[in-house]
Amino acid sequence: MLAAVFLTVGAAELALPKDRLTGRLGGWVEDFSQPHVRVIGGLEVLGAIGLIVPAVLGVAVVLVPLAAAGLALMMVGALVTHVRREDDVELGLMNLILLVLAVALAYTRFGPFPFPT
Repeated sequence: MLAAVFLTVGAAELALPKDRLTGRLGGWVEDFSQPHVRVIGGLEVLGAIGLIVPAVLGVAVVLVPLAAAGLALMMVGALVTHVRREDDVELGLMNLILLVLAVALAYTRFGPFPFPT
């Protein structure tokens, strides 16, 4: 589910022009240039791929918690952006939920429930 959210939002940030994203993702898009929004989208897509592909293929499974940790860091940045902009609480709450899920995944895959090697 976490990968699906990041893949969907990241793909939209990569594909859609900035003016169309403002209505869908909130006003934070206005604070960033189009290339910056595309970089954010690309990182989200790569993170989503990193959550799924190594686990499915059973190759380099350490990339799963690393991808989760990277996505968690991105959500920290998103929270800071929303707080600084004084955006709606819903945007910050969604980022907080994604942050908690990403941290939980990174912790469990690094710690008590690593993938078998």
